[in-house]
Amino acid sequence: MAHFAQINSENVVTQVIVVSNNDCGGGDFPASEESGAAFCTNLLGGTWKQTSYNNNFRKRYAGIGYTFSEELDAFISPKPYPSWVLNEETADWEAPVARPETGTWAWNEANQNWDEITVEEV
Repeated sequence: MAHFAQINSENVVTQVIVVSNNDCGGGDFPASEESGAAFCTNLLGGTWKQTSYNNNFRKRYAGIGYTFSEELDAFISPKPYPSWVLNEETADWEAPVARPETGTWAWNEANQNWDEITVEEV
């Protein structure tokens, strides 16, 4: 089975569907993309990009609301916080301050830092 993401005019993913390998020319990515995208367009209209459920290409599996970057050939998740920046090598959003390696932490946008999360014993 192959997976395809429909993208709108702003390259935002609006839906993701599963397509039979037979409808993708029976090949693997990238050879399967052209025929699979054509199948999706004929069936549902719009613009389609192949995505990998196992993250084997395009960095990650596409989700609704993700953006497809032609430049990076990657699906990028929505930006989690205004201060975070995109790492163009990984296509991941990164905080302006590195998360500590041990413990459980949550990003505090107001303070631009990580807050440790502690669990109190009952």
